[in-house]
Amino acid sequence: MHEWALAEAVATSLSRYIRDVGTSKIERLIIALGELQAIDREIFEFALSEIMRSSGIDVKSLELVTEEAVFKCNACGYEWRLKDLNIPEEIRESIHFLPEAVFAYVKCPRCGSPDFVIVKGRGLNIVGIEL
Repeated sequence: MHEWALAEAVATSLSRYIRDVGTSKIERLIIALGELQAIDREIFEFALSEIMRSSGIDVKSLELVTEEAVFKCNACGYEWRLKDLNIPEEIRESIHFLPEAVFAYVKCPRCGSPDFVIVKGRGLNIVGIEL
């Protein structure tokens, strides 16, 4: 059910934005969903549409895109993507449902350090609004 909470947070941000710019109509809204964010896209899209409709926010076109997961090693500075790793599907699935599990299964492909950060691909971001 966190899809509804995320959708409500997006709608609240949109409400503030359209109030500040003086409109209630959005031609195109682009939202990036992090590859590591465990979210049901269909439920999120439905929830967002319902909340926006009930809030009077008119969005003509909603586009949900996936933001690739990118990691950066704190030891050597190397950056890599989740898709660059050769890890079994069951581990990928574990990471999808519990993103913090990535720290148990992944090490820097260059130096082998377990000390890395998630640079991108976690969370949800509004990446584009066209009025």
